[in-house]
Amino acid sequence: MELEQVISTRRSVRKYQDRPVEREKITACLEAARLAPSACNSQPWEFIVLDDPAIKKAFCKEAFSGLYSISSWAGNAPVLIAAVSDKGNVVSRLGNFFRRTEFYLVDHGIACEHFILRAWDLGLGTCWIGWLNSAKAEKFFNLPKGKKIEHLIAVGYPAETPDQRPRQKLADIVFYNRYK
Repeated sequence: MELEQVISTRRSVRKYQDRPVEREKITACLEAARLAPSACNSQPWEFIVLDDPAIKKAFCKEAFSGLYSISSWAGNAPVLIAAVSDKGNVVSRLGNFFRRTEFYLVDHGIACEHFILRAWDLGLGTCWIGWLNSAKAEKFFNLPKGKKIEHLIAVGYPAETPDQRPRQKLADIVFYNRYK
């Protein structure tokens, strides 16, 4: 697919075929994420791939417990990707402090969007999940202090083709050389 087509046709998919996803395709998506730019080249990301059904089920029991059960549908995806962060290197942390911006979260967004666009290009559907019990998810993997599971990405072959959601008009959000 051409990049413009990938961007314009990508949708958040919440229903997946009962079909495993080839690790080669997951690796290609992870490679796209790895190549993403980051503040001061800090690359503040790691990814845990959950493709073993028993481990994924146990993880989902923790991550989607209680208040977070609304996201439990994600356990039906053949693969879950846990996006793990740290705060970045010293230079990017200084930038965080002075700009009051958590650049490592911006970096995560860029890397995960690279993953998601590559997945769509390979015929895979994805959905970004931010509503999870991070504390229980981190405990499940015994993550060291300073590491956090920021979000998950559900991955699989789509069993649905969601309609495009409404978008603002370009003329309503872009201003040249002035604001409004």
